Amino acid sequence: MDFEQARFNMIEQQIRPWDVLDQEVLSLLGAVKREDFVPAAYRAMAFTDMEIPLPCGESMLAPKMEARLLQELAVRKHEWVLEIGAGSGFMAALLGHCAAHVMSLEIHPELAESAQQHLRQAGVMNATVRCMDGSRELPPGEFDAIVLSGSVAQIPQALVDRLKPGGRLCAVVGDAPIMRAQLLTRSGERQSRVVDLFDTVAPRLHGFAETPRFRF
Repeated sequence: MDFEQARFNMIEQQIRPWDVLDQEVLSLLGAVKREDFVPAAYRAMAFTDMEIPLPCGESMLAPKMEARLLQELAVRKHEWVLEIGAGSGFMAALLGHCAAHVMSLEIHPELAESAQQHLRQAGVMNATVRCMDGSRELPPGEFDAIVLSGSVAQIPQALVDRLKPGGRLCAVVGDAPIMRAQLLTRSGERQSRVVDLFDTVAPRLHGFAETPRFRF
């Protein structure tokens, strides 16, 4: 398989048409080898417009979703980033090239170990994966940016509270079949501004509160 041609086609036919026009993001997607983060059985599908199955019943987000979230978060070289849902480690690798440091949380020990291994093999030394349930506990400190690599019913306040002033959080919010990517910016101690980005659907992150269901 010609991985370079497949990578070029992914960028030009999937990612760029999905309003990902930031040249730094496009160049990064051309440089970080996505196929090295995909399970061997699905390596030939690494560049397809789909979610790639992972162990433990999880999945990688589609390439265009990863690219769009990365573009909207607009991480800068001096910033510290938190990711919830490491998966294969690919998003952490992308973030690592943009940030000072990335902390990525993964609830499944098997995935956490393999994601860290993928990052080491890719030479991304400023990204660390911890086996931790981000819905129940978080590492200490505050972050300039937080990204959820999966969907939640609503943005958890516990994550907003970990943003530095001016910090951003990007997440897919809502319930299937209608979800929406949102960018939250913390503007004060208890103030924040939320911008709707685009409609989409993404796999659920485990453990976070669901929307209460009305019962008769």
